[in-house]
Amino acid sequence: METGKNHMKNLTIAAGLFLAGVLGYSVVAHAQSASGKADPVKVDPKHYKVEFENESVRVLRISYGPGEKSVMHTHPNAVAVYLTDGVTRMTTPDGKSQDASAKAGGAAWTPAGAHLPQNVGTKPFEVVLVELKK
Repeated sequence: METGKNHMKNLTIAAGLFLAGVLGYSVVAHAQSASGKADPVKVDPKHYKVEFENESVRVLRISYGPGEKSVMHTHPNAVAVYLTDGVTRMTTPDGKSQDASAKAGGAAWTPAGAHLPQNVGTKPFEVVLVELKK
């Protein structure tokens, strides 16, 4: 039979684990916008930094080391301006992947959507993404 002291210790541990789970869920839920889409700045701050924001656009600086990958997240319609050459792999929510090469100084239209990016190149990759709000 359990002593009162051991029982309280087990209850304290169980309550702590429960609260840790609730807090973990809250952090993930907060990182998603009202539309339920994961904001890359919140879910992956290591790779995404806001450089500028107003009512029309949000400008992100995105940096990945060789082999680094993100987590699944979404972007609105945007324009990407590549600061370095690179090769990325974009995996979509359906599990399909596509590799793409980019050249420093190039620009591309990127339609809204969800993806999990990875730098599959051998050098750091950096891009400025201008997200459109309207």
